Amino acid sequence: MPEQPIRVGVVFGGPSAEGDVSAASALSVVRGLRPDLYTPVVIGVAKDGRWVLVPPETVREHVARESSGPAIKDGFVVEGTEVELRRGGLLISPDAPDAPLAQIDVVFPAMHGPYGEDGVLQGFLEALDVPYAGCGVLASSVSMDKVAMRRAFAAEGVPVTPGVWFTERRWREHDDPAKLVGDLRWPLFVKPSNMGSSIGIARVTDAGELVRAVEDAFRYDEVVLVEQGITARELQVAVLGDSEEPAASLPSEFKSGGWSDYEQKYLSTADVTTCPAELPPAVTERVRELSLLAFHAVGGYGLARVDFFYDEGAQELYVGEINTMPGFTARSLYARAWAASGVSYEEILVRLLDLAFARYERKSRRATA
Repeated sequence: MPEQPIRVGVVFGGPSAEGDVSAASALSVVRGLRPDLYTPVVIGVAKDGRWVLVPPETVREHVARESSGPAIKDGFVVEGTEVELRRGGLLISPDAPDAPLAQIDVVFPAMHGPYGEDGVLQGFLEALDVPYAGCGVLASSVSMDKVAMRRAFAAEGVPVTPGVWFTERRWREHDDPAKLVGDLRWPLFVKPSNMGSSIGIARVTDAGELVRAVEDAFRYDEVVLVEQGITARELQVAVLGDSEEPAASLPSEFKSGGWSDYEQKYLSTADVTTCPAELPPAVTERVRELSLLAFHAVGGYGLARVDFFYDEGAQELYVGEINTMPGFTARSLYARAWAASGVSYEEILVRLLDLAFARYERKSRRATA
């Protein structure tokens, strides 16, 4: 581990539709980093893929600003000097490669959705020999793709709701595409396979709505998942730790009065989260066990948030999805679940960065040929 203060590259933005969430997460991370241990270096990724070094004075202005309203409205902007990341964490200007602008020791990828949460950024950092917090390439890519995730869950016996998936080509070539959902019962949930934060997801109750929802979902991905809806409570468990002995928070509950869409999760100012959730002790224990099983199924490392459906009538738990970089503001579901479990936001950051260096050091000792 480098000498303190450790220079943490907080990366946000990207081409994903979840860029606003990412900007808010990044600002919260910078605010939560202990100044005696870390120095933040904030890097924004533009929609076209350019990396931009946010000036330190701009970072300080944002950190000092009073936050109010939805957390998503409180975040950095991708403005500054264009940079390139080089091997070992060096940030240089494309126009003056011999005059480094900054150096980072580790990256905190505060990015959600495609590019940042699907293994692409993680693979890029691996290639450049830069330590980073959170899940690795495999866990990130498997968890981001809902179809691949369900396959991983099936291999480990993680319960999921009934569902089917199909490609855009299969949908277009089918004589009656609505029949692709088979025997699934209404209501159904239509989801792009590779997207997060409820973006592109729709609840449908008839064939006409199904067709429109599938067409919309294909705007985001070429594979669509259709799942059977159930009447259930929405629970979340935050996972923190390495792949061998991760810890599970107490479960929280998101009370949306229905299914939680993007606006409810990030734009609403209403407090609809109960931490910890009011559950029988046996259910609390079981949901925590399943969260660790789901984390293991995808090869998780560092952190994840596992979302559940709890059918009280049938006494059944189903894993909805696992998010390897969930919304990460201090008011996020992830942070609040750990706060209810006695772990502060600042402690989470210290633990994640320690885990990043531990993984990097283990990999550095391994043979490459």
